[in-house]
Amino acid sequence: MLYRSGLAAALAYALAAGAATAETAADQADGGEKATSQLEAVTVTAQRREEDVQKVPISITTVEAEKLQNIGAAGADVRALAGRLPSLNIESSFGRTFPRFYIRGLGNADFDLNASQPVSLIFDDVVLENPILKGYPIFDIDHVEMLRGPQGTLFGRNTPAGVVKFDSVRPSPDNEGYARINYGRYGTANLEAAAGGGLSDSVSARASILYQHRDNWVDNTFAGGKNRELEGYNEFAGRVQLLYGGDDFEALFNLHARNLNGTARLFRANIIQPGTNNIVSGFKPDQVSIDGYNSQHLEGWGGSARLKWDFGSVSLFSITGYETVEVYSRGDIDGGYGAVFAPPSGPGVIAFPSESADGLPDHGQFTQEFRLQSNDWGRFDWQAGLYYFDESITIDSFSYDTLAGGGQNGYAQQKQDNTAWAAYASGEYDLTDAWKLRAGLRYTRDEKDFQATRYQSPVGGTPIGPLYANPSASDVSGDLSLAYAASENTNVFFRVARGFRAPSIQGRILFGDTLSVAKEETLTSFEAGIKADLFDRRARLGFTVFDYTVHDQQLTAVGGAANFNRLVNADRSTGRGFELDLEAYLADNLLVTTGLSYNDTKIDDPTLAIQPCGAPCTVLDPAGPVAGTVRIDGNPLPQAPKWIANVTARYSIPVDNGEWYVFTDWSYRGSVNFFLYESKEFKGKSLTEGGLRVGYNWDNARYDLSVYGRNITNQIRVVGGIDFNNLTGFINDPRVWGVEFAVRY
Repeated sequence: MLYRSGLAAALAYALAAGAATAETAADQADGGEKATSQLEAVTVTAQRREEDVQKVPISITTVEAEKLQNIGAAGADVRALAGRLPSLNIESSFGRTFPRFYIRGLGNADFDLNASQPVSLIFDDVVLENPILKGYPIFDIDHVEMLRGPQGTLFGRNTPAGVVKFDSVRPSPDNEGYARINYGRYGTANLEAAAGGGLSDSVSARASILYQHRDNWVDNTFAGGKNRELEGYNEFAGRVQLLYGGDDFEALFNLHARNLNGTARLFRANIIQPGTNNIVSGFKPDQVSIDGYNSQHLEGWGGSARLKWDFGSVSLFSITGYETVEVYSRGDIDGGYGAVFAPPSGPGVIAFPSESADGLPDHGQFTQEFRLQSNDWGRFDWQAGLYYFDESITIDSFSYDTLAGGGQNGYAQQKQDNTAWAAYASGEYDLTDAWKLRAGLRYTRDEKDFQATRYQSPVGGTPIGPLYANPSASDVSGDLSLAYAASENTNVFFRVARGFRAPSIQGRILFGDTLSVAKEETLTSFEAGIKADLFDRRARLGFTVFDYTVHDQQLTAVGGAANFNRLVNADRSTGRGFELDLEAYLADNLLVTTGLSYNDTKIDDPTLAIQPCGAPCTVLDPAGPVAGTVRIDGNPLPQAPKWIANVTARYSIPVDNGEWYVFTDWSYRGSVNFFLYESKEFKGKSLTEGGLRVGYNWDNARYDLSVYGRNITNQIRVVGGIDFNNLTGFINDPRVWGVEFAVRY
């Protein structure tokens, strides 16, 4: 019933927006100013070819450069995209370094540096598998594509939920570039610049940089705190690209790097009122009381070579990528100071201190893909390829004795080698001028060699290990779609797709004695949609309904009363809902975009039981078969809001040498469960954040001066929790305002 009501609401929403646009067009036809503003066609590479987004039979949302610049104005990282695309949520307990992506409710809340995610992130055609790699900063980006649903045919790794795809601005033979600098509250500074042009008739280059800074703006009120001020960061990233273009050969080389120094995510003890999900009264975002160290450092670099040979009827592509990253993140996990047995302690009850760190001292990822693609074969076109993935990682986990000055009292290490290869083929056939059939298959083989050793136990245990796990799996995934061009401007599609995620390993044995291995998961998805250009291309609509079932879904039981993570497989999980994208010129100088999604997810496994949090958490699930466990059958997936909505509006007033403009963007994310079980306290409230920019540009938009604000209503919410024995959580970013100047040439 709720699903049908949501569908009806979405249709009413689309019709109301369309009616407003139609009314504007009608007014102009009755003697008003003639309509001149039209939406430009959006080109995507969702099917590894350049196509009009309205003709691709997949639920896709794109984000163009101007929107990215606005939502990232206050030094934001990739998490700023959360809630600003239908069915997309992104969160992190590591802060800027470790984003966790969720599409249509499917993601992974595990904070292990080896955690597998069902959402794949592709940056400049190279998959970034490790979750640390997925935090690479967004700058000098041409556009972003989010592909919802399984993408198991054409993309390389673990894509049952979908793909988020970033494409940098390519080098051009034209001399062009820009610089953008802003400064705002809390000493927030953002400097971004790029320059490029032709080096010869056949060679072009482009270099781009990003520098972001924020002062430490949170005061530590505990007199013995190791860090007196927190939440600041310095981040630098750069990218150099070189493009060679001949008559029948093209080569694009990319070299990029990142460096981050700052503080880790700031945990706050007993921030939640017991028996509710309200923040405690008197809470001050700019204060904390902790006695542990807090720091975060990251260095990474990578490169790629994308080659293309044009043989006339076919083209051959080679994509070679290498990525490496090192990270160390240390934090006060209990979120307070002292303990009940070592007063003074607080805030609230601190049952025992916890201070830990995770490091990635050794990481390397190599990928190679060869793809052969037909060129205009008439009614039938195809592509086929081979893909290879090789990753080697070492993970260090440390524990520290806060009460003894922060000395190390625990150490464990994980090592893993992961190799995978795949062969795939995809084709599309024009059945008639209006009907098009697409189909694809992919065979994947994935193997992992894993070992974990505990050298020092923080809780009096003995050294253990090495413990070994060697899971492997093979699978055939794919998709089948049928598209119908109802008119020149309207396309309808139906798609069925199967996704696959390789087995995962949870080897954090610092506080436990066993490994857990989750077997492979598969997903079958059905979706149908309509895409239309309306009112002489003054409006564009995309609407999709979907229903999926995940078999053997990999879930992470985070923490619990035993303070130990383990992987489990749910027999089934289900999801259904819809997504709506609409953009329209409501007037020649007023462009509005809106997005809306409904996701109803459910764990379907009557036998699955896990450990919930300890006191004082109010658990709502029924007791499990073993004392201290609860059943989670029927619960929604964690971090899966039912409703996500967003809207942007840009209004401009042309003047002689430029324009005045106002840009605003708003996002709404419904309430979420932080963990697999349900409790009153660990259910995040809905979050609404808004941004505003007012500016003036002149000389054909070469120069731009503006003031901006982010989270302008200063809504503060608990956005994640620590499944511990106190009600510890972390919050979203506060309001930031500032001024920005940009120049282009």
